[in-house]
Amino acid sequence: MNLVDHLTNLPRSVITTLALLVCVVVGMVDGMSGPNYSLVPFYLVPVALSAWFVGRRTGYLLACLSAMIWLFAEVAGRDYSRLDFAVYWNDFMELLLFLLTALVVSALKGAFEREKTIAHTDHLTGLPNRRHYYEIVTAEMRRNHRYDEPFTVAYLDIDHFKNVNDTMGHAEGDKLLRQVATVIAAAIRETDTVARLGGDEFALLFPETAGDSALSVAAKVRQRLEADVESCWPVSFSMGLVTYLKSPATIDEVIGRADSLMYQVKDGSKDGLRREVVGG
Repeated sequence: MNLVDHLTNLPRSVITTLALLVCVVVGMVDGMSGPNYSLVPFYLVPVALSAWFVGRRTGYLLACLSAMIWLFAEVAGRDYSRLDFAVYWNDFMELLLFLLTALVVSALKGAFEREKTIAHTDHLTGLPNRRHYYEIVTAEMRRNHRYDEPFTVAYLDIDHFKNVNDTMGHAEGDKLLRQVATVIAAAIRETDTVARLGGDEFALLFPETAGDSALSVAAKVRQRLEADVESCWPVSFSMGLVTYLKSPATIDEVIGRADSLMYQVKDGSKDGLRREVVGG
């Protein structure tokens, strides 16, 4: 985990306190070094830090504080009779620079978060996409390796989806996919994840879940789909469910087992669920 990840995981109050401390330390050094040496770039560090990790308002607050500290440091070693308009003008310019920095950094953070969301979201259903799902499962694998906490993954495929597209049109197929996404998201727990992997395939992750608990959640999902989807479209659902008491070494193995079970159902009678426990 790099420094940015560490800072991201810190509470906002801690980051704000850290930024304040940096601001004060820079001001003290600035005051001791005298007016002949400019430390303006160092004031930008707490401003940018707070604007990125806490928010624009906090960035503005640190900008104003930095400008005040800079002014105090600037006049600390001077004879008040020698202070002129230029000192206050320069401080005003520093304030504008700090405020602009907070504005730009917070805007960049907002753009970064939007791009990150787009990169991790399926555009049709609004669910996490394959890339995001793999990242979440990878994190769960690490937790399993470290704490031996079980987890369950599930693969779900819509039976006869192609017939819906061919006979009712792709717009109706898209409507079906969105409804499936809505139903599954409402049926699972807050700690669970559902993602669309592409086409008519969906995947679920049940963290810290094994045995009857995993089967119970999967059964609830299938019941909701039967009531709210199968009653409206001529489709059914094939699901593969794998509980990992001990995770394999690679994510391809983790995902592959559930995918294989799901295809066993599809190659058989469809509209069913196959389950497997690994590592017991």
